[in-house]
Amino acid sequence: MKCIIIDDEPLAVDVLKDYCNKVDFLELEGTFTNPLDSIPVIKRTNIDLIFCDIEMPQMNGIDFIDSLENRPLFIFTTAYPHYAVDGFELNAVDYLVKPIRYGRFVKAVSRAQGLISKREEANDAHIFSSSGSFENTDNFIFVKAEYENIKIKIDSIKYVQGLKDYLKIHIDTCNKPILTLMSFKELYERLPQNQFERAHKSFLINVNHIGSIQRNRVVIDDIRIPIGESYKANFLSRLGLR
Repeated sequence: MKCIIIDDEPLAVDVLKDYCNKVDFLELEGTFTNPLDSIPVIKRTNIDLIFCDIEMPQMNGIDFIDSLENRPLFIFTTAYPHYAVDGFELNAVDYLVKPIRYGRFVKAVSRAQGLISKREEANDAHIFSSSGSFENTDNFIFVKAEYENIKIKIDSIKYVQGLKDYLKIHIDTCNKPILTLMSFKELYERLPQNQFERAHKSFLINVNHIGSIQRNRVVIDDIRIPIGESYKANFLSRLGLR
């Protein structure tokens, strides 16, 4: 698992380097005191995991991670616990508060390794696309859930909720949502785009299931889903509303 360290404190970098060298599945590709200097390496080397400080003079670590396209997994390493909520809103694998204990470090990177393994399994089983079998049709898709591929009728999907590295697909034929390791972008590309629209950074809506719009909420059955400010204009326009 290829990783980099971004931290402006030399002592913190040394500690993390030492920890990385002790973990067999970690391969340290570089250390950086300025987040922007790491971008070429991230793009060129296909980095799997970033250890990133938050308060740095050149750029805040949260802002840096948020700015990355197709960002790798990341773990925040900081002396300030009050950033934890912001960190997890970006779907951080973990949030390590300095001084970082080795055991805590191992727990965090093991979680990252598990997420990568699940992602690879999902890609390998990516609905048989690479084997030439059906990837999707006009009325259903397959998604990887646990250890099986589940067939879902597209019309049955009410809405999809993003949850860290997973999606929760809510369907009208089952009270329990289907949990799958997939990005919004990947799922959206496999769905009819005239039928599904993002209403919020964490919600993808099947417009055919909308019961009503109440202020800044989409109502589907008895569920009220928020409409994000940055998505509002496009979402309402798609519905023919202002």
